Formats: sequence, structure tokens, C-alpha cells
Amino acid sequence: MLERIEKLQIAILGLLLAFGLIFAVKSGVAPFKQNSVTVTGSAYEIVTSDSGTLEITLDVKRPTKALAYAAAREQLPKIKEYLSSKGIDVKKNIDVKAPYGYYSYKSYANGVSSNETDHFNLSQQIAIKSDDVEKIKDISLDITTLSDKGIDLDVNSTNYSYSKLADLKVDLLKKATKDAKQRASAMLKSTNNNVGKIQSVRMGVFQITPVDSTDVSDMGISDTSTIEKKITAVSNVTFQIK
Repeated sequence: MLERIEKLQIAILGLLLAFGLIFAVKSGVAPFKQNSVTVTGSAYEIVTSDSGTLEITLDVKRPTKALAYAAAREQLPKIKEYLSSKGIDVKKNIDVKAPYGYYSYKSYANGVSSNETDHFNLSQQIAIKSDDVEKIKDISLDITTLSDKGIDLDVNSTNYSYSKLADLKVDLLKKATKDAKQRASAMLKSTNNNVGKIQSVRMGVFQITPVDSTDVSDMGISDTSTIEKKITAVSNVTFQIK
């Protein structure tokens, strides 16, 4: 008897739900109404770096520690002279780090290192800075010619940066949010709805890439290897639907 009552109750509930759904469809009211839409907007701008840094290393190898330090003391002024000839103010725009070094040891025929000194390695890092990025680029490509004059150096890296990046990020976020609104409006137009107030905004990561790059990263990209950069901002915006 109880089993029949339960089956009857389930049947009645099913009929009520079916009639409710039919009524909702005929009256034009959706049973589940979405009152918001989330859209991703983006904006980008291409900028020219306004400062550059070139990092090089004076890398000397000599039979003894004394000879290595003597060679570094002799070569460093020649590097400064070269940079001065390129228009770099060596008193203000170069940073010479303290030298550091270590011994390398000879190895036996079987590859095992011995206790006999082979030579002493001395390294001294030098950073060259300038607001003239083209000058930094020119030096980075030309400074290795000093090797022809007996200067032991290596080019480590060349970095270019844009000083107004913070202000530009704010402006790009505004444009990305505006772009999101335009996209939401285009999506809702076909459904005879309009974009309402913003419910939430979530800022995406910035992608700072070479101009022709299509690379993206969830962690963001911050390219410093190129003078011309493309800075892209993304904004995820949720709007009310009117």
C-alpha cells in the first residue's frame, strides 16, 4: 500500500513539473534566467624602450693569480677608453664590480683532477647604461672587436626597458575594459538585450613581447631583449544584462 502511494506522489510531481515547464515556454519566460555575462577584453600598444643596459665580463685566464690581476688592471682602462670613444660617460654610466677568481687544476689522463694548478680564472663584471638605446645596441654588436686587441671579454646580456610602463598599464586596462563592453554589447544585441552595470572586473597578466611575437604565458611575459615592444593587457569583466 505504501509503495503505491509513493509511486502516485512521484507521478503527480512529474505532471506538475511538466505543466510548469509548458507554461513557462508559452509565456516566454525561461525557467533558468541568466542575468549576467562575462567577457574578455584586450588592448595593446607598441612602445620604444627609453633606456638600455649592456652587461659584459672581463674574463682573464693566466698561469698565476698575480698575472691574472695584473692583466685585468691593464685591460680595464682600455675598455673604459673604448666606451668613452662611443659617447659613454664612464664616470656616471658604467658600474664596475669587484673582481673574483678561482684556480683551475690539471687533470690526469683518466680525467681525474690533480692538485697541480693549471691557471687562475679572474672575472670582473661591467654594466654600461644609457638612455640612448641605439648606442647600447651599437656597442653590444661592436665591443667584441676589442678581442682583436688582446682584451679578454664576453658579452653577457643586453636589456632594454620602458620607464613609463606603470602609467601605460593603467591606460591599457581602461581600454581593455572598454573593449570588453563593446564585445558584450555585440553579443547581446542579437538577443535584444543591453549591457548593464559592471558586476566584477578581473585583471589578467600583462604580456610584454617583441612586436611580432604571438607568445603568451599564464604567468605573463616581460621581454627585455628588444627595443620595440608590444604591451598587451587583458581584462575579464562581468556585466549585468538589461
